[in-house]
Amino acid sequence: MGQALVFGSVASAALIVGAAIGARWTLPDHLYAVLLGFAGGALTSALSFELLANADEYGGVWYAALGLIIGSATFILLDKQLMDGIRGSAVGFVLLAGAVLDGVPESLALGVSLVEGAGPALLVAIVIANLPEAVGGATRMREDGRSTRFILGIWTAAAVVIACSVVAGRLLLGGAPGGVLAVLIGFAAGAVLASLASSVLPEAFERGGSYVAFSTVAGFLVAYLLSEA
Repeated sequence: MGQALVFGSVASAALIVGAAIGARWTLPDHLYAVLLGFAGGALTSALSFELLANADEYGGVWYAALGLIIGSATFILLDKQLMDGIRGSAVGFVLLAGAVLDGVPESLALGVSLVEGAGPALLVAIVIANLPEAVGGATRMREDGRSTRFILGIWTAAAVVIACSVVAGRLLLGGAPGGVLAVLIGFAAGAVLASLASSVLPEAFERGGSYVAFSTVAGFLVAYLLSEA
């Protein structure tokens, strides 16, 4: 329980830090692109060497694959509904919803992984990913006229949801059958992968050009080394 609280607090703190930055400043495009690229690489590595590897160990490749497909399809459909629903509305709220949409499954998976002693790779990848997501969302909210207090309040609420998801994954799902865990962890991997393919990496390339690939490789390498530590 204590470890889950620590991991949940660390994972969610990046949302608050990112929101505080975005509520006051606008990062240069090249810096934001580097952060996104690094986060994309780290998450790609973590879902490959941590999430899917664990799912395979719990229930086998077919359960993991089933979860992966369901998770990616769910994210794509919900993300499309969000995008269709905000025409004429503030984009910052969509970025907030997106952060929660892919953050909850990966945080649940992080909590489950604590049962057998999680390595730092997945936690670090989540922290790295949460920071630019919150920076971008808070910046758009500020540009739409929202106050700093409002921005910090709503992103803090999102951080609480993420932290609670880690604890819930540890307490509620830790004793589930292996097949169920494999599907759930695969679901998280699918949601993260769909998020990377549809928003994180395309935006990084759009803002930073082809050179952003260097930061993506760096993020992948860091997470890989942590997973092997």
